[in-house]
Amino acid sequence: MSLSPTLEPSLLSPTDLLEQIELLQKQLTDLHNEVNFLRRRDETLNFSIARFDEELRLAARLQQDFLPKSLPQVGRVHFHTLFRPAGYVSGDLYDVMRLDERNVGFYMADAVGHGMPAALLTMFIKNALVTKQITPEGYRLLTPSETMSRLNESMIEQNLSAATFATAIYGTIDAQSLMVSFARGGHPHPMLMRADGSVHAIEADGGLLGVFAGEPYEQKALQLIDGDRLFIYSDGVEVAFSHDQNLDPERWRQELINRREMTSEQLLLDFAEHLDAHAGSLAPKDDLTMIIIEVR
Repeated sequence: MSLSPTLEPSLLSPTDLLEQIELLQKQLTDLHNEVNFLRRRDETLNFSIARFDEELRLAARLQQDFLPKSLPQVGRVHFHTLFRPAGYVSGDLYDVMRLDERNVGFYMADAVGHGMPAALLTMFIKNALVTKQITPEGYRLLTPSETMSRLNESMIEQNLSAATFATAIYGTIDAQSLMVSFARGGHPHPMLMRADGSVHAIEADGGLLGVFAGEPYEQKALQLIDGDRLFIYSDGVEVAFSHDQNLDPERWRQELINRREMTSEQLLLDFAEHLDAHAGSLAPKDDLTMIIIEVR
C-alpha cells in the first residue's frame, strides 16, 4: 500500500490540511493492520511447521522402534545392517528374528514412494508377515515361498484405496547347516560374495506384492560356507551408486568387488561415508537399507 501524494502545506487551506492529515492517519492505520495480519499469519505458519516437524520426528522414532534392537548372532552366522531413510521416515523396513533353536528369519520390504504413506504400508507388511503355522503338535515353519504368498494375499485382501504396492524378500538360514532359502517379490536379487571375493547375483522369480492375487513366488536354496557373505538390500543402494535414476546392477556388483577385502563392519562404514561425501546426501535419492549375512 502506498501513501497518497500531498500538496505543499502552504497551498492548502486549514480544512484541506486537516483532511490530508486524516487521510494519512487512515493509511498508516491500514498499513499497521496489514503488518499485524502478516505477522499473525507467519506465526501461525511457523507453529504449523514446527508441529508437523515434531510429528514427523515422533513418527521416525516410532518406526525405529519397529527395527530390531539387536541382531541375533547364531553360531557362525552373523548379521550386519545399514538403514538410511531419505527423510524422517522410510519406505524401507527390515527385521532379523530367531525362528527356533537353529533357524533365523530375515526380511526386507520397500514400499513404493516415500514419506508417511510408504512408511505406513511397511508397518502393515510387518504385521501381516507370517512365518509359522501353529499346529496341534506344535508349529511348522512356513517356507519363504509360502510366507511371500500369504503376504501378497493379505495386501490384496486389504483392498487399499490407492494403487499401493511394495517389493519384499523373505528368507531363512539354518545356523547349523548354513543353508539359506529365500523368495522375493520384485525386490533386488541378493548378491553373494564368496570367500574368494567373487560376487554373483542369486536370482529368483516373483512379482510385486499387492498387485496380482495368486502370484507365484519362486523359492531358491543356497549353501553358504565359511567366509561367504550374502547381501540383501533395497533398490536405494543401487540408486546411490548410479549417476542417474537408471539402475546399474553391474556397477553395484563392481562396488562390492572393490570392497571385498574389507570386513563387513568396514564395508558398511565405507558405504555410509560414500553417501555423506556427496552433496546430495542432505537430500538422498531414495531410502537405503542393507543386511549382510556373514559366515565366520
